[in-house]
Amino acid sequence: QLQPVESGGGLVQPGGSLRLSCTAPQLLELYAVGWVRQAPGKEREGVSCMTSGGGSTNYVDSVKGRFTISRDDAKNTVYLQMNSLKPEDTAVYFCAIAWGCNYYATSTDYDYWGQGTQVTVSS
Repeated sequence: QLQPVESGGGLVQPGGSLRLSCTAPQLLELYAVGWVRQAPGKEREGVSCMTSGGGSTNYVDSVKGRFTISRDDAKNTVYLQMNSLKPEDTAVYFCAIAWGCNYYATSTDYDYWGQGTQVTVSS
C-alpha cells in the first residue's frame, strides 16, 4: 500500500514562499499525485494534480500563478512550490495519490493519502 509522506510545511509571512515535498517508497512515477488542503473548519479542497510523467497538471483557480506542482521521479518526489502566500492559504496540506487526475482540480478523489503538513501564513 502506498503511503506518501509530506514535508516542508511551516509558518511564513504573507507574501512569502514555501516548498512542500511528497515522497513515497514505491515507484511514484507510475501514479498521478495531487495536493489537497484543509483549512480549519472547512472541507478538504483539491489544490493541484500532476499526471504520471508530468504531461498534464491542473490547479484550483485560487492558486493559479502562485503555486507550481512538479515531480522528480528519480527521487520518487513531488513538489508544490508555493509563492506569494496569503493568509487564506493556511491549511493542512495533504499529498495524495491516484491512477489519474480528475478533470477538476478541486477534486479530492484519491486512493492514498499522507498524514499532512501544516502551512500557516501569518504576520
